[in-house]
Amino acid sequence: MADVKKRATREGMGEEIVLLGEENRNVVVIDADLGSSCKTDAFKKALPDQYYNLGIAEQNCAGVAAGMATCGKIPVVVTYAAFGSMRMCEMVRQEICYPKLNVKLICSHGGLTPDGDGASHQTVEDLAIMRSIPNMTVIVPADYVAAKKLVRKAVEMDGPVYMRFTRNAVPILYEEDDNDFEIGRAKKLADGTDVSIISIGDTVRLALEAQEILAAKGISAEVLDMHTIKPMDEEAVKESIRKTGKIITIEDHSVINGLGSAVADIMAQEGKGILRKIGVQDTFGETAPYDRLMEKHGITTEALVQCAEELAK
Repeated sequence: MADVKKRATREGMGEEIVLLGEENRNVVVIDADLGSSCKTDAFKKALPDQYYNLGIAEQNCAGVAAGMATCGKIPVVVTYAAFGSMRMCEMVRQEICYPKLNVKLICSHGGLTPDGDGASHQTVEDLAIMRSIPNMTVIVPADYVAAKKLVRKAVEMDGPVYMRFTRNAVPILYEEDDNDFEIGRAKKLADGTDVSIISIGDTVRLALEAQEILAAKGISAEVLDMHTIKPMDEEAVKESIRKTGKIITIEDHSVINGLGSAVADIMAQEGKGILRKIGVQDTFGETAPYDRLMEKHGITTEALVQCAEELAK
């Protein structure tokens, strides 16, 4: 995919949120002083009366968003994933999810993508935390186009949503006119009969690369973009169990309570199938170039291919 155009998912979100704010004046952005990094500066410029920078006070952002939601506003809280999922966690649980308020947490720099900032800013626990909170919907777009489509769906639906976006540019996988995005429904990007690869976010590109390599080796691999980790598309997982019975999950997240664990829950209920989980093991990140971090943690195309070959024997 060397020649594929690349853009960060946060850029797609930043562009679409302006359109949503223009269409619905109840859409407001609450920024924790990270508008430049999180790409909401354009919203601030276009719609200053709908933009609130509360400074480096993430917990206060959650409380203010909850209050605004009770008055009919649709608050979009913008910060880094590390802060949105952990520093704000109690307020998100108590003030947003418990009363099931219509607040959207739009968090950039998820996973290992803030490579230069080290473990303090790299968030490999956020999906585990957020999917465990009742009433929360959790979404991770795979590319710039998916980010635009899914942030629109998130703002249009009622209830709390957590969305994770990348800092680094990633390949654009979808066409701009692809409107077949539904929260809670996986997108099948390749059909296969030997093994199923279920991916999310930045790892969808790796799954597609692996699928091409495996096809050349005579191994038929199914590829799913499971952009919504909660509610998960259980039927898609069950279909993969019935079709191949051999599933590999890959995620830029801890293997504990992330995508792999969510798939494992479904497989355990079905009582059949083989699962291999690729992701960050029980460890923190560190400062290094993003590709090197992914390689160190085994989140690579090569790891997928090797795993698929072993399962297909």
